[in-house]
Amino acid sequence: MSYKEITYDVDGHTAIITFNRPDRMNALTKVLEGELYDAMRAADLDDNVRAIILTGNGRAFCAGMDMDELEVLPPDDISAREWMRPYDMNRRADYQARYSYFPGVSKPVISAINGAAAGLGLIFALYSDFRIASDKAAFVTAFVMRGLIAEHGISWILPRVVGHAHAMDMLLTSRKVKADEALSMGLVHRVVEPDALMEEARALATKLSKEVSPRSVRIMKRQVWEAPYQSLGEAITMANEEMFLSIQSEDFTEGVAHFQEKRAPNFSGK
Repeated sequence: MSYKEITYDVDGHTAIITFNRPDRMNALTKVLEGELYDAMRAADLDDNVRAIILTGNGRAFCAGMDMDELEVLPPDDISAREWMRPYDMNRRADYQARYSYFPGVSKPVISAINGAAAGLGLIFALYSDFRIASDKAAFVTAFVMRGLIAEHGISWILPRVVGHAHAMDMLLTSRKVKADEALSMGLVHRVVEPDALMEEARALATKLSKEVSPRSVRIMKRQVWEAPYQSLGEAITMANEEMFLSIQSEDFTEGVAHFQEKRAPNFSGK
């Protein structure tokens, strides 16, 4: 695949998507936005891919919307037809909006946050399943500094990740949160030195691809992202239905076999 503002590579069972506008701190443009969606969809549809890493080239992860584009952005851009996705009746409508589609991707998404994650860059990280940060990373909502509002569902997802108090602090003050504080508030899962960031992300992707059942990961991801909309009873009913199917799966057979035979697993993802 050929892209202008991202790179897309598949290494083993891992797809690596890299924001590639280092001279602009990987700020989002309409081109980059479209390419990111296309690459995520390609990784989701590739049976060989079992995990996705998202990162940035240079000193930033993603510095939010490119200011040159934001300056001339028409008010109705948010609902422009070009951003309306084909509706998939097998996925929640909540996870088919312009920027909230990461939870609807069936593979786990790992954000390897190498530097600044601001505005939409922070939103991409929040909608990921894992967030590993360099100790050089920093996080800022930025919206209130631009006369904007809590965009693209961040008012829903941020409090669920860091709690109400931290979310209000980040949104209303737009202060910069450094990596160590981000770890303490649960915004990221772990913090590593810059040189170890991609190694750590790749190791996690490999574990998700080879050491555990990709089928189980896929189903569990859907369960967790659907849970906010369910009662306990509905979550249990869904679990019971999925348990019935999992016991009939190839991965369940392999899961029992490799344990009994004391060997490494060889999951098919089916």
